[in-house]
Amino acid sequence: MKICILGLDCCAPEIIFQDERLINIRRLMDAGVWGRLESVIPPITVPAWMCMSTSQDPGSLGVYGFRNRTDYSYSGLGFVNSASIRELAMWDQVAREGKRSILMGVPPNYPPRKINGISIGCFLTPDTTTDIFTHPPEFKKKLEELVGEYPVDVKGFRTDRKDWLRDQIFEMSRKHWTVVKWLLKEQEWEYFQYVDIGLDRVHHGFWDSWDKEHVLYEPGNPYESVIPDYYAWLDQQIGEVLELLDSDTLVLLVSDHGARRLDGGFAVNEWLIREGLLVLDEMPKEITSFNKLKVNWAKTKVWSEGGYYARVFLNVQGREPQGVIPQAQYEAFRDEIKKKFEAITDDKRQPMNSLVFKPQELYHHVRNVAPDLIVHFGGLAWRSIGSVGHGQLHVQENDTGPDACNHAQFGMFLLAAPNCPLRGEFEGAMLLDIAPTLLDLAGYDIPASMQGRSIVAGLEKKPPEGFGGDDKENIIRDRLAGLGYI
Repeated sequence: MKICILGLDCCAPEIIFQDERLINIRRLMDAGVWGRLESVIPPITVPAWMCMSTSQDPGSLGVYGFRNRTDYSYSGLGFVNSASIRELAMWDQVAREGKRSILMGVPPNYPPRKINGISIGCFLTPDTTTDIFTHPPEFKKKLEELVGEYPVDVKGFRTDRKDWLRDQIFEMSRKHWTVVKWLLKEQEWEYFQYVDIGLDRVHHGFWDSWDKEHVLYEPGNPYESVIPDYYAWLDQQIGEVLELLDSDTLVLLVSDHGARRLDGGFAVNEWLIREGLLVLDEMPKEITSFNKLKVNWAKTKVWSEGGYYARVFLNVQGREPQGVIPQAQYEAFRDEIKKKFEAITDDKRQPMNSLVFKPQELYHHVRNVAPDLIVHFGGLAWRSIGSVGHGQLHVQENDTGPDACNHAQFGMFLLAAPNCPLRGEFEGAMLLDIAPTLLDLAGYDIPASMQGRSIVAGLEKKPPEGFGGDDKENIIRDRLAGLGYI
C-alpha cells in the first residue's frame, strides 16, 4: 500500500475540523479517523517533523530546537541540518524493501537527504538559486521548468507589510502544490511526504487579525479572512491531490503542532539579571541579542536561549568553563530554579502558569547537550525573549519582528486508508504514534527503536464502510463521486 502524507505545518485542529466550507476535508473525515494530535515537547517544527517520521522524542534525536549547544562552551551553538538526524525514518523502512520515496520540504532537509527517490530541500535551504537543494541535483532543473524559481519559504515573513506577506505566501503555496501534484502523477513512488510551510507563515503573520480574543485584534480589519482563505485554498489542493491517488493509497493529513494566540513575550534573560542569576559586566543601552552581551561568566549561574520556548542552562562546575554551581548541588539548585520559573507572573501580576520540564523526565534518552530546563511560558501563551535592554519583562515585539501566534501543544491528524479499522474521532493520539501506525497499515515492519505505538495494533485490518468491495474501479468511482469530481 502506498503512503501519502500531506503535512500542514502548525495546522490548528479547532479550525480545520470545524470549518464547514472545507468540503474535501469533511469527506475525508467521514471516510477516516481523525482527531487532535499531541506534539512533542517542545512543539516546534524542528525537531517535531522528524520526531513524527522516526517515532523518536527530541532527547533521543539529540535535537532540542533550531539551534543547539554543540558543546559546553558559552559560544558553541550550531544550527540543525539534515545530518543532525541519524535515526531510522519511515522512508528508510520503505527503502529497505527496494521501494522509492519522495520527500518535499520535510524539515530539516538541507542539505537534501540522499534517499531512494527524490528529495527537495526545506525552508532551511539558504538559497535555491545557488545551493544544491534537490536529490538528485539535476532535479532542480525540472522544478525550474515547472514553476520557475522555487521558493522554500517567504523571506522576511516577520513583517508589518501584510499585503505583501499574504501575496508572497499564496504565491509560494501555488508553486509548491503545482510540484506536489506533478510528482504524485508523473513520478514513481511508494512513500510521499510533503510539508506545507505556508500555513505556519499565515498563522504567525495573521493570527491577531483573525482571533477575536487576541490582544491586538481589531474588528473589521482588512486581513480577517486571510487565515480561513488559506485553509480553503489548502482544501482545494487536497481535493485535487485525492483525485490523483488510486484506491490502494493511505492518505494522512497531519500537523507537527497547533497554533494559539500570543499574549506577548517574556524577557527571560532580563528577568534572570534582576534575580541576580545572570550577571553582566555592562548593561546594554539598547536592545541587544544575548550573544552580544558582556556576560560575567564567573558570577553567572543561569542563562537562557530559545524563541517559542526557553532553553535554560545552568553554569556548572566541571562542566562549563567557568562553572559556579557545585555538581553536588546541581539537582537541588535546578529544583530551586524550576520553582522560580513556575512562580513568574504575567503583565497583570497574575500567575503565568508556566510549564517547566526537566529533559531527563521527558525523554527516553537525553543525547548531545540538552537544556537543563525547558520552559513554556504561560503554557505557550507567552514567547521567550532572549535579548536584553527592553527595560521591562513583558513585551509585545519579539526578538525577530512581529509575531501574531505561538505554537500549541496539540496539532491534528486525519487518516484515511482502505484497510483502517478505525473511523470517526479518535482521542489520545500522539505525534510519535504516526510512524508505527502508518507502517502497520501499509504492511511494513515497525522498527523496534520506534517509541510510539500503532493506534490500530491488534485490530483487524479490513475495509471500513465506505471503502468496501473488491472491484477497484467501483472503489475509485465511489471515492471520486463522494469528493464531487464525478
